Amino acid sequence: MMRQYELVERVRRYNPNTDEALLDRAYVYAMRAHGTQVRASGDPYFSHPLEVAAILTDLKLDDATIVAALLHDTIEDTGATKAEIERLFGAQIAQLVEGLTKIKKLDLVSKQAKQAENLRKLLLAIADDVRVLLVKLADRLHNMRTLKYVPQEKRDRVAQETLDIYAPLAARMGMQDMREELEDLSFRQLMPEAYASITSRVEELRERNGPLVQEIERELREELERRDMKAEVKGREKRPHSIWGKMERKAISFEQLSDLYGFRVIVSSVEDCYRALGLVHTKWPIVPGRFKDYISTPKPNDYRSLHTTVIGPRRQRVELQIRTRDMDEIAEYGIAAHALYKDDSGAPGVMLSNESRAYAWLRKTIENLAQGLSPEEFLEHTKLELFHDQVFCFTPKGRLIALPRKATPIDFAYAVHTDVGNTAVGCKINGNIAPLVSELKNGDEVEIITSKAQTPPGAWETIAVTGKARAAVRRATRTAVRAQYAGLGRKIAERAFARAGKAFSDEAVAKGMPRLARTAVEDVFAAVGRGEIKTDDLIRAVYPEWIAQRPEERAAGSRAHGEGWFELKKGHNLKFKIPEGGEEASTAAAIPIRGINSDLPVRFAPEGGAVPGDRIVGILAPGEGITIYPIQSRALQHFEDAPERWLDVRWDVDELSDGRFPARILVTALNEPGTLGQVATVIGERNGNIQGLEMRSRSPDFTEMVIDLEVFDLRHLNSILTDLRARPVISSVERVNG
Repeated sequence: MMRQYELVERVRRYNPNTDEALLDRAYVYAMRAHGTQVRASGDPYFSHPLEVAAILTDLKLDDATIVAALLHDTIEDTGATKAEIERLFGAQIAQLVEGLTKIKKLDLVSKQAKQAENLRKLLLAIADDVRVLLVKLADRLHNMRTLKYVPQEKRDRVAQETLDIYAPLAARMGMQDMREELEDLSFRQLMPEAYASITSRVEELRERNGPLVQEIERELREELERRDMKAEVKGREKRPHSIWGKMERKAISFEQLSDLYGFRVIVSSVEDCYRALGLVHTKWPIVPGRFKDYISTPKPNDYRSLHTTVIGPRRQRVELQIRTRDMDEIAEYGIAAHALYKDDSGAPGVMLSNESRAYAWLRKTIENLAQGLSPEEFLEHTKLELFHDQVFCFTPKGRLIALPRKATPIDFAYAVHTDVGNTAVGCKINGNIAPLVSELKNGDEVEIITSKAQTPPGAWETIAVTGKARAAVRRATRTAVRAQYAGLGRKIAERAFARAGKAFSDEAVAKGMPRLARTAVEDVFAAVGRGEIKTDDLIRAVYPEWIAQRPEERAAGSRAHGEGWFELKKGHNLKFKIPEGGEEASTAAAIPIRGINSDLPVRFAPEGGAVPGDRIVGILAPGEGITIYPIQSRALQHFEDAPERWLDVRWDVDELSDGRFPARILVTALNEPGTLGQVATVIGERNGNIQGLEMRSRSPDFTEMVIDLEVFDLRHLNSILTDLRARPVISSVERVNG
C-alpha cells in the first residue's frame, strides 16, 4: 500500500506548489475513517481510495481532486458527514465528496429506478464540477482492475454497467486510454472465451511478425527526417475489445483483419501535420476512403488529428494519426487536460475546463435529459447519448450537426430544435427529396421540411437513434395520451384500494410519490394506467404496513376488473404487454388500451408472421382487430400515413406453454435429388414444424424453397437457420417478412 510521503511525492512531481499538509491530513483522516474495513480481496479498504488517488496523479490533477479521491467513500461507508468534511477540508472538497456519494437512503420500489436516480445525481454533480467525473472514472477503473474478487453475478453487472455507461462517458470526454482499459476489462469479464481467443491470436501474430512495429516506426521516422521534419513516432497493436468490435461491426474473422497496428506521428505545429500527411502519401499508397480530417472539423470531445491508412513497409496496412503535442495530450487525457487548476503564478487556482467542448456537451446533455423523464427513461436515454461514433452533417446555412452513426433526418431535425422535429414532414438530402428514415452520411447537407399541422408519429421513437429525438417523440406522444392513461389509472387505483380496504385520495397518493420516483399525482395515475406501476406497489407506497393478498386470492378479482390483458386467439396462450413506449419501456406490466377488450381478434401478419424475440408493432384495423408485425416488416410502409393505427406492443411469454409461432424462410439450394429431404431433416431435428412449402425453379442448378415454419421463439428460428446454412447443398437461407 502506498505510503503517505509517496503520495505527496507523486503530486509534487507535476505540482511543486502542492499543499503537503492538506494531503497528509486527508490521508490520515481517510485511513482512520475506514479503520478495519476490508475489501472483498482481503486488503484494507483504505487501499482503494489510495489507488484512486494514484490514478488521478497520473492525470496530473490538482490537490482538491486528489483529496476528494482519498475521501470519496467516507460519507457513504463510514460515520463521516459532509459537515465534518467541510469543517476540516473546506466547502469545495466537501461538495466534491458529496457529489460522489450514492443516494443510499432512497426508498424506491424499482431497483432500476434507484440505479437511474444515482446516475442522475452523479451527472448533475458532474455538471457543477468536472472533477467529480474524473474521480468517478478513476474509482470505476480501480474497481474493474480488482473485479475478480467480487461475486460472479455482481461482476457481470458491474462490467456491463461499465461498458454501457462509464467507458462511453470516458470516450465522450476524450479520455481514450481510460476508455480502452475500461472496455478491455469489461470485455474480459463478460466474454472471457472471446477475449482469450483474440489475445492468443495477437500473441501468435506478434511472434510470427517479429519486431514489425519497431521496423515501421523506424522507417516512418527516417523518412520524415530525410525531409527535414522532426517527429515522434509511436506504434502499438490494437486492444482486444477494439479488435472484437471491428470483427463484429464488419462481420469478418480475425484472419481478415488487415490493420491491427496503429501509429501516432507527433509534430510541432498544425502546418507540419498537413506537411507530414503529404510526405506519407507521397511515399506510400493511400487506402481509398480512409482519410479523415479532425483538425479542421474536431470531434465533439475536442479530439483533433489527421487520420489516414497507407500500404506501408512490408506491404502492411498502417493506420496513422498525425497531430501536434497539444492535440496528443488532449487525445490521451481528454477533459483532464483542461481540468488543470493554475493561476498566473502556476499555482492551483482557476479552472480551465470551460474551454472544453466535451464538457459543454455534457452540461447540455444533462439539461436535455433532465426534462421530465422518469428514472427508467433517464437511464435509457443517457446510454443512448453516450455512444460516440459520429457522422457530421450540415444545415443549408452551414451549421455543423454531429450525430451518432446510423442517425436519420428525424434525429437531425430534433438536433436543430425540438420544434423542428415535432413539425417535420419531409426532408431534402443534398438537394434531393428523401425519406425521413434515410441513414445520414458524413458531409450530407440536410434541409427539414416542416408543417404546423404535423405531430410526430409514435412509431418515430423506434426509428430515431439519438436520446434527444426519442425523448421528444415520447413526450409528444405522452402529451396526446397522458390524460387517457391518467383517467384509466385513477379508476384502476380506486378499485385496487377498495379491494385492499384502504382509503383512497389524491392527498394519500401524494404522500407515496417519493417512493414511486414520481413528482405529480397525475404522473402516478398515468404510470398505473400504462402498467409501469403495479397497484400493489402503489398501495404499499401509500400504506407501507399493508400486506398484499396471495396471487390465488386475487386472481379472479384482477381478471374480473380487467387490468389490461388481452389474449391472442388462434389457440395460443399468448399475452401482450402494450406499453406507451413499446420495446424501449422498461419494466412495464400489461396496459389497457381504450377500445380493446378480450374479444377483439388479434392475428399475425401474413407472409412471415412474428416470433417471441422480435420487436413487434400492432396495427389496428377498425372492425377487424389487431395485426402483429415484426418491426422489420416491409408491410409496415403501407401504414406510415396512419400513425393513429400504430400500437406499441411487446411480448409477455411468462405463461407460454409450448406455443409455436409462424415464420417464413427462403432457402436457395442445389437442384439435385435429396436436397428437400436434407432441408426437412434439419428442421425436424431442430423440432421445427413445416406448415407450408412452395418450390420455385430459379435456374437449372438452383431451386428456391419458400417454407412456412412454426417455431418457439427467435432463438429457435436462428438455430434452424444456422444448421441449414451448414449443409453443403444449401447456397443461402434468409428470413422473409412481407
